[in-house]
Parts: sequence; C-alpha cells; structure tokens
Amino acid sequence: MTMPDFYEDDSEAAPAGADTPAPSEPSLFEKCHEFTDESGQYAQTKAADLYPYFRPIERNEGTTAIMNGDEIVMAGSNNYLGLTSDERVKDAARAAVTKYGTGCTGSRFLNGTLDLHLELEERLADFLGRERAVLFSTGYMTNEGVVQGITSKGDYIFSDKDNHACIVAGTKASLAETRRYRHDDLDHLRTMLERAHEENPDAGKLIATDGVFSMSGTIAQVPELIELAEEFDAALMLDDAHAVGVVGPGGRGSAATFGDGPMGRTQDVHLHTGTFSKSFSSAGGFCAASEDVIEYLRHEASTHVFSASMPPASVATVLKCLDILQEEPERLERLWEISDYMREGFRERGFDVWTSQSPIIPVVVGDMETCFRFWRDLVAEGVFVNAVVPPAVPPGQSLMRTSYMATHSDDELDGILDAFERVGAKHGVIGGGASGSSGAESDTDGALHSNGRAS
Repeated sequence: MTMPDFYEDDSEAAPAGADTPAPSEPSLFEKCHEFTDESGQYAQTKAADLYPYFRPIERNEGTTAIMNGDEIVMAGSNNYLGLTSDERVKDAARAAVTKYGTGCTGSRFLNGTLDLHLELEERLADFLGRERAVLFSTGYMTNEGVVQGITSKGDYIFSDKDNHACIVAGTKASLAETRRYRHDDLDHLRTMLERAHEENPDAGKLIATDGVFSMSGTIAQVPELIELAEEFDAALMLDDAHAVGVVGPGGRGSAATFGDGPMGRTQDVHLHTGTFSKSFSSAGGFCAASEDVIEYLRHEASTHVFSASMPPASVATVLKCLDILQEEPERLERLWEISDYMREGFRERGFDVWTSQSPIIPVVVGDMETCFRFWRDLVAEGVFVNAVVPPAVPPGQSLMRTSYMATHSDDELDGILDAFERVGAKHGVIGGGASGSSGAESDTDGALHSNGRAS
C-alpha cells in the first residue's frame, strides 16, 4: 500500500521554519510591544518591585493568606461575611459537585438550567421582595447584559460617571444613546433628563447607578434617584454588587437602607442587580425585577443567552451563604462594628478616608509613585490591600482600597492600623514624615510619570 506523501518519514528533515524568517506581526500589536518595552513604565515598575497587580496567593485562609510563602493579613478582599473558608459553605459546594458534576456545559437557554438555579432565583426574589430573579454567569455579565438587553435604539441611558466598568460595557453594547452625569450630581442628571425629554418625549429612559460605589464606599442617593425616575418615566437600575449581603436590614442592599420596614425602598427600584463574588463567596450575578421584565431579559440579554450557566458548586455556595446570612444576623452586626472602628481608626491617625459609608474604606496616599511604594511597604509589614491609581481615581488621589470581613479579629484590625501608621509616616502621608524614596529607585520613580501605562 502506498502512503500519501504527508505520511513519509521526515525525521531527518530540518525543523519547520528553520530558515524562514518570522512573519511580521500586524500593526494592531504595536501597542502591546510598547506596553512591555523595557524602557516603559510597566517594565520599570516591575523591575523595581513596585508593581502591585496579579500577585499570586498560594493559600486562602479567610482573613489571612499565604503569598510568596509568607502569611499576610487580607485587608483587600470583598469576602465581607468571611464565608469563603466556612466549612458549611465548602461542604455545600462539594455536595453539589457530587450530585451535578463540575459544570453545566451549556447556557441556561438550552441544557444549562438545573433545579438548583431555579431554587436560587426563587430565594433571591423572596429575599429582595421582587416577583422574580434571573441568574447570570458573572456579576460583570449581569450588568452588561441587563443594560444591553433592556434598552434599544432610540432609548436613552443615563449613567453615573463613577459606575463600574460592567455598566459602561453595557452602554457600549447597547444601541441606545448614553449620557454620563457627574458622579452623584443629581442636578446634572436632572438637566440631562429634561434635555432628553425635550428631544424625544416618548423615548425609553434608563438611569443606571452603583448602589455602593466600589472605590469610595459611598452609598447612592437612592430616594432622590427614585423620585427622578418617577418624574421622567425612567427605569432605575441599581447595581448592588457591594451592597447585597452588606448594607440595609438583613443585607438587602442600598435601597433597603432608606424607608421603612426590612425592604425599605427596594421595591421602588425597577432593576436590582448584584454579584455573588463578594458577600456570597462565589461567582455569578443576578437581576431581580418584575415577572415580565425578567422573562424578557431571559430571552434578550446576550450575556445570559449565550454564556454557560453558573456551575453547580457556585450556585450551592450562594444558597448556603444566603442561609447563613439570614440565620446569623450577628455577622452583619460584627461587620459594621469593624467598619466603624477602622474608619475612625484611620481618621484618628490622620488619614483621608473620604466619606466612606460601608466596609470599603479608601485611604488616600497621593500620587501614583507614592501609592505603589506604600503598597509594597504594607506587604512587607504583612498586610495586603489594593492599590488604586488613575484613571480609576482622580490624579493625585491614588489610594489604598481597604475592605473588611466580619471574621477579622481585633488583633488583626489593630495590626492593620499600626502598619498603615508606620508606612504612612515613612512616606509623608501622615505626620509630616519624610518620603521613603531612595536613590536606587529614583530613575524608575521618574519613569512612573512618563506615561499612563501602569494606571
């Protein structure tokens, strides 16, 4: 039998491409090479060990973690209820894997709906006092899909300038016209609503806002937003990623903090979204609304229709965390005691924490250069936080974004404050101390201002 030529033994042949020059890359990738060039800010920041992102954690133990073989206190996690390491939660996840397997291998629209998904949707709707809820695979995809799915060409979207990137992604995916109002400036929002009404009185309108803003920890002016939505026949979308499970009676979110009863003004919000990657120690997201709206989104939100559904273990984790949240209200009480203690502790030591109203407490340190050094020195002190630089915050307002868990001990909290005090004095952020810069780092520090790559 004669074998085709491509089966012939070519073991003695030269390696493929040995004498062929590498093909030139498309110009699209030029920005990638510029970003990683050794003369650029990114490379020099990494070389000076000032780069604070993508640091691997080798073991997560709740309020502490192992990084580079060393134990650190975690003050930069969104694990607000401290349930990621709770044995009851891990047992629920293991049981779900045993019963359903590791994944659903399909979208909710087709083969990816489990009875477990339906159970969680019913529980969430009941918890938030809404007719119905729908799950998404991530919190990011929730907001992107809801904004894209609920708006159409000819509609208007009004978005707070400090909204999370997932809402921004939704506005870009939508065919509606987007207008961004100044952060928390409802007079500016009113002006935009009036102008849109004059342009097209019959157009659909969506007001989208974070419930708790992720950088500042402040709560949106929900009652005033509800009034504006009613006045201008707009739908109000509230992203409670950092609020459900954290703020309001029983952790029902930012709208629940206003008004009477356990639900507060929750039922006056038309689209209530959130994520499971924070208080619920999992991954995924949800939207709660009226029956008709949810049924429409199940068919029109692209990120729901065309994405694999939440894995069984993730769903079971959320269900167990919701059980614990409702059965152990003392967790929320402890979380707020900790938040108040830390906020006051930072202020007493001279730090600027803006007007935080939640377990997210920003600590302003100044420019980006100081921010990176401050972060590095905190890690050396055994404390992990998140370094936040422009454009996520205004220039000169780079900060350490700290956040707390109900399971932090008093000793851990005092240790965090003490570490901040030492590092803050070293870098002149508090107490008029000298900057911690050294001559060996001066070249790299100068490069930090050469372009915006590290931001």
